[in-house]
Amino acid sequence: MTDSTAEHQTPAQIRRTALYLTLAQVPAGKVVSYGQLAELAGLGRAARWVGRTLSQLPPDSKLPWHRVLGAGGRISLPVGSVSGDEQRARLRMEGISVQNNRVDIQRHGWRPVEHSG
Repeated sequence: MTDSTAEHQTPAQIRRTALYLTLAQVPAGKVVSYGQLAELAGLGRAARWVGRTLSQLPPDSKLPWHRVLGAGGRISLPVGSVSGDEQRARLRMEGISVQNNRVDIQRHGWRPVEHSG
């Protein structure tokens, strides 16, 4: 019997897996937007779905959810919320400056290198 877990995944699970695998590659000190993460994961224009899915991660998740921002580097989580404060603290610990609830995408944006096979 071969291991065929991928064959038994629903389309929703496959989308989530692609998202999580891509998110896991975002290095410390770098950020991506919800839309960019969706595109990198091969999910097309699914920024809102990405945001919703990340909001449902378990509290003990090791995925770097804090490195995902709204368009233009905007932190989507409200100022003063527990998760918003945690996101800002985590970004600052990685050397990312947060000013006016934004991160400088030009400076901190993750641009993975395209490898041609």
